Amino acid sequence: HPPDWQLKLGQKLNEGKTKQIFELVDEPGHVLVQSKDQITAGNAVRKDQMEGKAAIANKTTSSVFKLLQDAGFKTAFVRQHSDTAFVASRCEMIPIEWVCRRIATGSFLKRNPGVKEGYRFSPLKMEMFFKDDANNDPQWSEEQLLAAGFELAGLTIGRCEVDIMSKSTVAIFEVLEKAWGTQDCTLVDMKIEFGVNVTTKEIVLADVIDNDSWRLWPAGDRSQQKDKQVYRDLKEVTPEAMQMVKRNFEWVAERVKLLLESQAKGRVVVLMGSTSDVAHCEKIRKACGSYGIPCHLRVTSAHKGPDETLRIKAEYEGDGVPTIFVAVAGRSNGLGPVMSGNTAYPVINCPPVTPDWGAQDIWSSLRMPSGLGCSTVLSPEAAAQFAAQILGLNDHLVWARLRASMLNTWVSLKQADKKLQECSL
Repeated sequence: HPPDWQLKLGQKLNEGKTKQIFELVDEPGHVLVQSKDQITAGNAVRKDQMEGKAAIANKTTSSVFKLLQDAGFKTAFVRQHSDTAFVASRCEMIPIEWVCRRIATGSFLKRNPGVKEGYRFSPLKMEMFFKDDANNDPQWSEEQLLAAGFELAGLTIGRCEVDIMSKSTVAIFEVLEKAWGTQDCTLVDMKIEFGVNVTTKEIVLADVIDNDSWRLWPAGDRSQQKDKQVYRDLKEVTPEAMQMVKRNFEWVAERVKLLLESQAKGRVVVLMGSTSDVAHCEKIRKACGSYGIPCHLRVTSAHKGPDETLRIKAEYEGDGVPTIFVAVAGRSNGLGPVMSGNTAYPVINCPPVTPDWGAQDIWSSLRMPSGLGCSTVLSPEAAAQFAAQILGLNDHLVWARLRASMLNTWVSLKQADKKLQECSL
């Protein structure tokens, strides 16, 4: 892509308190989101220049969007373009702030007197606010949003669209909460916005997610908060105070890059009894790839070469990488049970069942001697998914892909139903 000075900017489409949006002449359907060195609070009642804020905000939002994009969420983010700008798909914005809360604090306590600060929402608490500066962004109900009947880029915001946005908000929060957890930070609450991509007509996560979008409490301790609340809470704005605010923002921008790194790299090792099973095994490898999990294929028979089977096992046990073994053996599965009786690592049987003897063969994977804990999963894709769910307990990036995939499946069912209803009418 051309460097900064070569991006031909068209007209300014929009300007907010902290950013400007320009159309891109040579990339139809894309815009440039340019951050400003401005920080505001209370509907811009308080407003200050903060040198370097644009770069910090852009770095933060680009990292967060990359994390979510890689996990499989649909977003407007395309690429980071410069220190202070990123390229995004052009959207028509839905004028709602979607707020998700894990811990009760801030405006929630004012609106719900009697609730103690620190009350924990499980499931998460979702709230909507209509973007209307003149009326200080009033809280809206789902009914109000449906009654408004917004139409954006030719898409009417009805029941289906509202459900997609609330489900997405919760999933996005959960992924970012898990990610921040790896840095011993509590994601307390967060605000996001959606738009309709003018090209694809899809609802996507849009706008930005930066240090103005959330509350972040290191070690769950409010007194160490690192987010924009620090600026909102200032008694008076002095140069020293602004330096402190800036240091917090820089801390977050640095930390957020660490969220893109895996905490615990695990792997899957697929053992097959013979090369005739290789097509079945390739399906497992491909599915592992979709979760970002390295997958190795090996050929070994526990019946015909048990010494070799145990040597291969020792090779993968000996290098300190968390490993899940998947045993693929037709007819009588000796491979999975022998592995399971001789390793403390998880073993998943994924036998390639055939129509002729499958009903009989399957028992060699199901009925085990005592002391064996292997599981059996028939579908190769599901075996990979199960392995991913085990590794996802300690790897937030794998968990994020599982969570996004769950959301995307839910969304496609919802859309299929909507489409079918429209056809029937």
